[in-house]
Amino acid sequence: MTTELEHPGIVDAELVEDQEQTVGTKLVAHDPAASVLAALEQGAEEHLAANRPKKTTASYAGDWKLWQEFHDWLAERTGTPLQLTAVTKGTMVGFTVWLDEVKKAAPNSIERRITGVTVTARGLGTTVPKEAALAARQLVKQFRNDPKRMARGRGKAVPITPADLRKMNTADRTRAPKPDARRRRTRTVPELARLRDRAINTLRFAVAGRNEEMSVLDDPYIKLVSEGLEVHVPSVKGRPPRDVAVAYGEHPDTCPVRCWLAWQQAKLTAGAAPDGPAFLPVDQWGHLGTARLAPDSCGRAMTRAAEQAGLEARITGHSGRRGVVTTGRKKGKRAEKLRAQGGWSAKSSVFWGYIDDGEKWEDAATEGIGL
Repeated sequence: MTTELEHPGIVDAELVEDQEQTVGTKLVAHDPAASVLAALEQGAEEHLAANRPKKTTASYAGDWKLWQEFHDWLAERTGTPLQLTAVTKGTMVGFTVWLDEVKKAAPNSIERRITGVTVTARGLGTTVPKEAALAARQLVKQFRNDPKRMARGRGKAVPITPADLRKMNTADRTRAPKPDARRRRTRTVPELARLRDRAINTLRFAVAGRNEEMSVLDDPYIKLVSEGLEVHVPSVKGRPPRDVAVAYGEHPDTCPVRCWLAWQQAKLTAGAAPDGPAFLPVDQWGHLGTARLAPDSCGRAMTRAAEQAGLEARITGHSGRRGVVTTGRKKGKRAEKLRAQGGWSAKSSVFWGYIDDGEKWEDAATEGIGL
């Protein structure tokens, strides 16, 4: 047994030797602590960048391209190009105004791009003053008070209900060609794809799952018990994992337990590996793939089913996550129980907004007052 301490390889950066530096006519002693802190900062940025999801990395790259475009636009008008790493209060506010007035971007999109530019600039070694991002976000906060600006975005995905799910899960499997499609033939959705989409959509609703969470589920994470399913939702993007209970549903067409078992049996019969990814791709001919279904594809399963069922509202993968809260609250489910089901933090303004939606007509202010 050794008593020697092992130092984890956290910092992979060269420290400057402790030596004196000359600044003008003054002799300035090198500060070893400052070198260690600088190395830790560099190591932290590199570690975070290496573990950032690919989708987030791609989004940040797009944000930086817009930042470059803004600088080109600014140089044309001032005649003076600025360095891209000159992230100041002035340039950040100018970028925010440019996104709003020139690009007509939605406030939520602008705020996300502010984050992307800030993170990218720091990754390039630039010090971004806190007041720069703060001033830009305060401006975005003002934009949110303008209904016209808020209408620029796609809007929030509407919550779905169990009745919506039944329409989606029982819709006609034949699909007519879209008006602009080159191929004019009607095709039929393969039964294997239909069973998979039913399982994704009902299970997503039951566990209030995000696209990424549905994608990373594996068969061993979904256990059948006498009461229903015990689902382990793994950690995604640094969020804590959670274990949720999914009871048998009242209707076979929307019961998440029955829909999952039907899909699981069908994919195993089609040759899927036992204990593999929960959801796999299925091509237009009904052939089962082996790679894990991507997060975006998990989201499209719900959008596609809603379109096929003729639902006119904007339905996305997030509709199920929102729907279980609003529906559950209307049925008297405790807020804390719903919060734990979807893994929201106790301070999540989004979650409490969903709770408010579910309580909107509960003891309404104008109900029973003699109007």
